[in-house]
Amino acid sequence: MRIVLKYGGSSVATLEKISKIANYIKELKEKIDEIVVVVSAMGKTTDELLKKAYSLASVPNKREIDMLISTGEQQSAALLSLSLNSIGCNAISYTGYQIGLKTFGEHGNSEIVSIDKEFLENQLKEQKIVIVAGFQGVNESGDITTLGRGGSDTTAVALAGILGCECKIYTDVDGVYTDDPKKNSLATKIEKISYDEMAKMSRNGAKVMEAKAVMIGKKYGVPIFVGESLGSEKGTYIVE
Repeated sequence: MRIVLKYGGSSVATLEKISKIANYIKELKEKIDEIVVVVSAMGKTTDELLKKAYSLASVPNKREIDMLISTGEQQSAALLSLSLNSIGCNAISYTGYQIGLKTFGEHGNSEIVSIDKEFLENQLKEQKIVIVAGFQGVNESGDITTLGRGGSDTTAVALAGILGCECKIYTDVDGVYTDDPKKNSLATKIEKISYDEMAKMSRNGAKVMEAKAVMIGKKYGVPIFVGESLGSEKGTYIVE
């Protein structure tokens, strides 16, 4: 059995939280043979990097912005791998480039063209926990590109698609609601929602999942779970 997990938002904001994720994954490895983990940047890292860029250039070059902000996810991936290895797990981190995640389109909003499935399969056969820096890939010119808002979710769902497994996305919210629960006290959590309905909600402003990631899930028939914290099962399933 295999699974793709994705951690983003506040779940990877501190070293303590990354350590807790590592301990959870170690326990999970006893039940699931093959685990791929996709991570976002820690906390507000991306915002801080963009702030630095705009302090140096009022209209920064988009290629260099992608080069800069992709380092946030790489940092999270390496730290999680270090944490896992320190507790006896055979983990290894990779950038989008290293897993052959090829992209097409403009910097800051590229599309995934292909991923090196054979490379990933070989790592998983060696019982490694594979950690991937989300949100990034490489274009035909060899430049690092990013996938736009929610790009780490897109990476995770695409990986689950080519590996033929479920994708669990752990983030700041405990599922998908009928409305924003912070604004509407009558909003209720949805236990199961279709890809098309979730994509429609995303296009109408729901920030739980990006429509791009949802439609990749539909294309490959990936069951997508959205939940809060480490291993909560009280979330929402996005399915056919």
